[in-house]
Amino acid sequence: MRAFVLLVCLSAGCLAERPQQCTSPDLMTGMLSVSSQSEKLTAFAKFTYDALGKRIRLRECGEYNNKTFHLDVLLLFNQGVMYKINNKDRTCCKKQLSAEFHPLQIPKNSTLLAQVVLGSSSGPGQGVLVNTWAGEMQLKRGRAKYMSTVTEFGCVPVSTLFHTDRTGWIVTSFFNNVIGITDPQILIPPAFCRGARLEKEDGEEPENFFSLF
Repeated sequence: MRAFVLLVCLSAGCLAERPQQCTSPDLMTGMLSVSSQSEKLTAFAKFTYDALGKRIRLRECGEYNNKTFHLDVLLLFNQGVMYKINNKDRTCCKKQLSAEFHPLQIPKNSTLLAQVVLGSSSGPGQGVLVNTWAGEMQLKRGRAKYMSTVTEFGCVPVSTLFHTDRTGWIVTSFFNNVIGITDPQILIPPAFCRGARLEKEDGEEPENFFSLF
């Protein structure tokens, strides 16, 4: 009887330790790097992420099609608009945002590939336990494959590989993440954007990680 109870306890412990699909913190601030398989895009960005209000601010710099670019955008999914902000010239472009907001999360239908330690498990503070998941999702322009790595504790994003026939593989790495919004004003359009009129889209923009979702 004791052996049976011990077996049940051990089984429950194993089930409890199995990684589960998760959702990243609703409020985050941090940095990310993006690079594409085609080498058309390489970029670094500061991001501010608000899943509660469905708002994202991205301040990017990088190279796209052998041309350097600087981009400061505020995506307001609830309002269906995107602001391109130029703080130097104090100008602002307002455009329609047709993409839907998708929170940073591991989808329920994803498959666990592995649980590993980044760094070392030899001593305290020398490594981070992470889970890597893979799957496919349906987008407006077709199917997409992804492989996402998040921390076991907190579900903080570490890296994502994302593939569509149009973009090829795009690799995004997250770093210096902070839970919470360090500057709430970042997610509010500047005063000089208030009079901006809604403009029509004028061609393809450089891809960033969040626009892919």
